[in-house]
Amino acid sequence: MQEIIKQLEERRARAQMGGGRKRIDKQHDKGKLTARERLELLLDEESFEEWDMFVEHRCHDFGMADHTIPGDGVVTGSGTINGRLVFVFSQDFTVFGGSLSEAHAEKIAKIMDQAIQVGAPVIGLNDSGGARIQEGVSSLAGYAEVFQRNVEASGVIPQISLVMGPCAGGAVYSPAMTDFIFMVKDTSYMFVTGPDVVKTVTHEEVDQEALGGAVTHASKSGIAQAAFEDDLHALLQTRRLMDFLPASNRSAPPRRPTPDPLSRQEPSLDTLVPASPNKPYDMKELIHKVVDEQDFFEVAPDFASNIITGFARIDGRSIGVVANQPMVLAGCLDIDSSRKAARFVRFCDSFNIPILTFVDVPGFLPGTAQEHGGIIQHGAKLLYAFCEATVPKVTVIARKAYGGAYDVMSSKHLRGDVNYAWPSAEIAVMGPKGAVEIIFREDIGDEEKIAQRTEEYRQKFANPFVAGQKGYIDDVIMPHNTRARVGRSLAMLQDKRLENPPKKHGNIPL
Repeated sequence: MQEIIKQLEERRARAQMGGGRKRIDKQHDKGKLTARERLELLLDEESFEEWDMFVEHRCHDFGMADHTIPGDGVVTGSGTINGRLVFVFSQDFTVFGGSLSEAHAEKIAKIMDQAIQVGAPVIGLNDSGGARIQEGVSSLAGYAEVFQRNVEASGVIPQISLVMGPCAGGAVYSPAMTDFIFMVKDTSYMFVTGPDVVKTVTHEEVDQEALGGAVTHASKSGIAQAAFEDDLHALLQTRRLMDFLPASNRSAPPRRPTPDPLSRQEPSLDTLVPASPNKPYDMKELIHKVVDEQDFFEVAPDFASNIITGFARIDGRSIGVVANQPMVLAGCLDIDSSRKAARFVRFCDSFNIPILTFVDVPGFLPGTAQEHGGIIQHGAKLLYAFCEATVPKVTVIARKAYGGAYDVMSSKHLRGDVNYAWPSAEIAVMGPKGAVEIIFREDIGDEEKIAQRTEEYRQKFANPFVAGQKGYIDDVIMPHNTRARVGRSLAMLQDKRLENPPKKHGNIPL
């Protein structure tokens, strides 16, 4: 018995050292934490229950039989974040460069299966050189097993990917199918083909950072929802995100007591919208002043910033927020903002998170680049997402709501539950000046006449009252009362039940 216990301790010690002290030091020299250090920071203290610590690869080719390390390059198991269960895997770059073998993949698939069964989120910490070349097709099969589980878990449990090192080739498709991707500046990258292949095929000179670094994906491609300064920041922000999310689609979003009274008024909101319809203002100020304790977790802040998405709470209830940002492109919807918001809305709907929409949108961004890029189809994604959503939907029109963009932004016609407008709201087919120049084309050139007719149009249509008369707006509210009115609406809707027609699945315009 003593001999077995001794062997157990030795095996544990060997597994916990990963690739050894030299490789651990090298990992630290790059500004990166080890797989186990990351889990210590991510999870509650002493909550981690490790699985499959002693698993080793089964490859005998190319001398691999003589090189085995317990755990085989990935640490898997379960733990808690602020007392709530999560399943985790953390790839260990110190062991075979974190490369994925058949056994490595089996470990990941095992905890994903368990997470789906018990209804708990999966968080993957990716730091891998890719498929283990020595295993050939077996490692590719391992990736496919993980991909299949990503799809099965989609909409069932939240899936979070932290890319904390290399993630290239086929390895990128597992994070791509998860709900959120966080990356670390200067140490992580994602791409299907690396700089050398790009140079060979297209003759482009590009480095890893420009091709697929954290900043690139957080600001240009939109693949990543955030780029953090270091591992520590990424892990702490992941803990913060998890506080807003339910455990699964079978659970209600978490509710947390707040000292912030629902009846709190914000007089400063009465002067937030400028008198000039062409002057911008910061929509984030509105969001921060309405939600609990000004606590707003923005998702993808650096990508398509003409639309704002993120999580907050009102009266302790977790909500998703979608808002046009007049500070960027005047708040117009374009290809990127439509994709960004549509994916966020569908996530919220999958996990029973109510959606609060703040509207100030003059329309879709015009131009050949947008039309040739497929704005029709991409814009339809956001339309589809809001139409499909059955969760509580509350909408506040702060200023402009023009044309088709009015419809798209969670209008009453898309089964919006409660739709409010501020007195400053302008709900119309288009802006007054553009409308007048079409209706009274014969008066173009007569500036005085055009100005007079523009003012007449503004008085008649550029206000919330026509929509209110038709029942498309439930009430015109004072801005300072927005928090209370939205909070009471969400409380009223908490037991809402609505189902879409039975079908295998819809055909969203991808």
